[in-house]
Amino acid sequence: MKYVWLGMVSPLMSACSSIPTHSPAHLVGQLETGKASYYAMKYQFRTTASGERYSHFDDTAAHKTLPFGTLVRVTNLANGESVVVKINDRGPFIKGRIIDLSRSAFDEIADLDVGIIDVKMQVITD
Repeated sequence: MKYVWLGMVSPLMSACSSIPTHSPAHLVGQLETGKASYYAMKYQFRTTASGERYSHFDDTAAHKTLPFGTLVRVTNLANGESVVVKINDRGPFIKGRIIDLSRSAFDEIADLDVGIIDVKMQVITD
């Protein structure tokens, strides 16, 4: 019976914590370059600073200062590949890194085995 209850409550809980996607107009176009990394598997389903649950399947990221919900295009400087992510967490807290990507977002622009890449990130409109 508890599995039935969890199946009904779980979608409601995730819906309540979803933050809207919105890039503040005064930040659109803001550029930053530096290093990007990605979340370790141990963070799967943990609560982010915004209250959302982290999922390595979602295109989300952590940034030190950008408002939650801000959309950012992250471009791998080595190959030109890019991905759009929503900021929903704080970090990274390692010197020289400007953004922590979800596992799937990182995988879209680089090989996971590399671990850290040089990127350009730009705030875009929704």
